[in-house]
Amino acid sequence: MSFQMWLAFMLACWLISVSPGAGAIASMSSGLNEGMPRAYWNILGLQLALVVQVGIVAAGVGVLFATTPWAFQLIKWFGVIYLLYLAYQQWSAPVQNIQIQQSQQSSAFKIMLRGFIVNMSNPKAIIFLLAVLPQFLDWSKPRWIQYGQMTITMVVVDVLVMSVYSGLAAKVLSLLKTPKQQRYLNRSFAVLFSCAALVLSMVHQAT
Repeated sequence: MSFQMWLAFMLACWLISVSPGAGAIASMSSGLNEGMPRAYWNILGLQLALVVQVGIVAAGVGVLFATTPWAFQLIKWFGVIYLLYLAYQQWSAPVQNIQIQQSQQSSAFKIMLRGFIVNMSNPKAIIFLLAVLPQFLDWSKPRWIQYGQMTITMVVVDVLVMSVYSGLAAKVLSLLKTPKQQRYLNRSFAVLFSCAALVLSMVHQAT
């Protein structure tokens, strides 16, 4: 991959990461509920899923996935249900006070797994990668090296963007003064997760 091609790809990565989606909502939710730096476990889960998705595309399995209706629908509706589950959790999150909320933090593994599932349960992500990544490949050079370069670029950019999302939410958490304010914010994130589930439910397989 030439420097010019990599630069174009990196700019595309910034645009993709900054665009609000389920990953951004999950990052803000983690920043709100867990604070920094524990929200980085969620970011790690998101990136592990991204690496797996690139591996699926690079291995050619992404083509089979994109053209198999039952596999697409299975992943899509699992993602919808999981996002609605996260919405329910956010809606019913305890808001007695900041100290109680922090004492009920999830384990690092659970936070990481939540981020991983959010990214992996989005079939649109694999299809998007399947459509975009080959456009930046130099077919005269080894593909696996280029896929590695693109994966590292995507992960670094996404970590930076999701860190900002998480940090902003954690900052908001430190400004909350009353349980009522916390409840409104929690329920706002519940609505965002529900909206993400609605958007995902309307995704159709390309024909």
